Amino acid sequence: MGSVKVQCLVAVLVAMVLVADGAVSCNSVFSYLGPCVPYLRGGGKVPTACCGGIKSVNGMAKTTPDRRAVCGCLKQAVAGISGINYSLAQGLPKACGVSIPYTLSPSTDCSKIK
Repeated sequence: MGSVKVQCLVAVLVAMVLVADGAVSCNSVFSYLGPCVPYLRGGGKVPTACCGGIKSVNGMAKTTPDRRAVCGCLKQAVAGISGINYSLAQGLPKACGVSIPYTLSPSTDCSKIK
């Protein structure tokens, strides 16, 4: 039942997002990173689809505004999902071999990302 709630939440968040032409959209971020939610809630082995999604999102975030947009999308997503283990979230990029310029945390100030 929890998985269904998460999927519904992601679908609602995606439906609420307006896509700006030429910019990173939360719709894309949510789609790519949806496979990470079960891992972030319960640990275990990082799903291959999750790492693929992180690499895709990282590849989309080439400019400072794009990195800030991704950060904001991530904060929006995790704020609505209960049971996220933030220690797992912070280590997830490294576990997937990706370097990002900020920490995955609800307290991250996205406006300071360069």
